[in-house]
Parts: sequence; structure tokens; C-alpha cells
Amino acid sequence: MGKCYRAELTGVFGCPVDDNPTVVLEEAGFKALGLNYRYLTIKVEDGDLEVAMQAVRTFNMRGINLTMPHKVKVLQYLDELSPAAQIIGAVNTVVNNNGRLWGENTDGKGFVASLHDAEVALSGKRVTILGAGGAARAIAVECALGGAADVIIINRNVERGEELARLIATKTPASARYIPWRGAATIPRETDILVQATNVGLIPDTGKPDIDYGSLHDGMVACDVVFNPPLTGFLVEAAHRGLRTVNGLGMLVNQGALNFTLWTGEPAPYKIMYDALQAEFGA
Repeated sequence: MGKCYRAELTGVFGCPVDDNPTVVLEEAGFKALGLNYRYLTIKVEDGDLEVAMQAVRTFNMRGINLTMPHKVKVLQYLDELSPAAQIIGAVNTVVNNNGRLWGENTDGKGFVASLHDAEVALSGKRVTILGAGGAARAIAVECALGGAADVIIINRNVERGEELARLIATKTPASARYIPWRGAATIPRETDILVQATNVGLIPDTGKPDIDYGSLHDGMVACDVVFNPPLTGFLVEAAHRGLRTVNGLGMLVNQGALNFTLWTGEPAPYKIMYDALQAEFGA
């Protein structure tokens, strides 16, 4: 058989998507393993997702990532969902199995893996999450499935916050409750792991979430999902108060590594992928 000139295609659909750096770590992984795969960063506007997902089949793409605003809307175009994606109600990764599209959510799994990498135990812990959007939902579910005893949701939108707490309490082994976010939110003293799961602090925003930083104490671990910059104002403030911190790079690379293996069937070269992303942001 002659040389194959057709690459296996993967990528991401989103809008906006120009500043999504996933291509950096995935392409570094493909190159390291000598795989003829490509990762395409594709702008798909709201309303064009149906034809874009048909293109995944038409082009025989191996799979695709979804980012805003497509993580929930994509569900209607899939044939199958993982158990976690069914609970979360959102998908960030699709695998094309001979025309059958299977959806998974690796966001929360990536976060839990980053805790493991940082040697932060999850079993029996109390996790407080700032936000109730897509990232917060995935993280809340995977922390609950991963052994957290209690999940506390702090969110400004009451309906969304209550809904996520109810989801955790009814669909996972963990207990959960919602705290309204009014003014500077006080972090419950019993919190073991505090997760900043909003997009506050993401470049070009240089702010930090409106919480009572005096309610933090050194028995907590502070985590941020924002990866650009890796050292956010939230983490700087938390470290100043004696907290251990975990930045968003680990979560991004871990979910990227999970995607890599789902698409290629190969163990991801994690360190190479992490180093590539770290170099991209000068971290």
C-alpha cells in the first residue's frame, strides 16, 4: 500500500474561537507520537451548528471539540452520550465512530485530574464553586462523582444556581446546596477546595471575582479555571492569604489529553503537551 496523504481531522467549533489555544497542545501531541492527525480551529456561528456537525460525518473527521455557544445545543445532533455528559447536560468532545457521533464532557474530568496532579485529595472533601455555567456544571458533577462529600454552589443567577445544586443532590452521591451571590460573597469556612469557575480574570479582563477575601483561610485550596493568564488576580490574592493554589493550565491540558486518547487510542504525551501550552503563555 502506498503512502497515505489523508490526515485524520480533529478540531474545535466555537464562536468566538480565535483565542482558543487547544491546537497548540493537541498538535504538539500528534507530532510527538508521529501521528498523521490535524487539529483545526473553526469558527461556527450560532445557528450553523447543525450543518457543521453534518460536516463532521461528511469529512470523516475523527472528532471535534465544542466551545461556546455550542456545548448544550450539540446534544440534539449526537447519537450517544457518556453517563457524565448525560448528567451534566453539555458536551465538549465528540468522537466519530464510523458515522455514529458519541458525546463526552472532559472539562470536569480534566479538572479532577489536575487536582490529582497537584496531590489535592478529593474524597470526603467540601467543594465550593463560584459560578454555575458550563465549566462549573462539569466540575461540580465530576467532583461529586469523584468522591467529594459536599458541593456548594455560589452564583448570581438564583434559578441556575439552585438547578445545579439540585442536580448534584439528586444525580450524584454528594450532598449539595446553593448560596446566592449578593455583593462580596462570603466563602463558607468549612470549604476545603474553592473553585473559581467563572471567566473573570480571563485576558483582557484583569479583575477578580467579588468575594470577601477575608473569609479565605490557609486550610483551603484555591483553584481557577482561567488559564490565560495562568496566575490570575484571584490566585494571587489566595496565595497572599496562605492558600495552596492550582491554576487553569492543568485542567486545560488534562482535558486535552483525554480528548487526544479518545480520538487516537494512544496514551497522550502529557508533559510535551503541557510544556507546549506553558511556552505559549510564557508561564
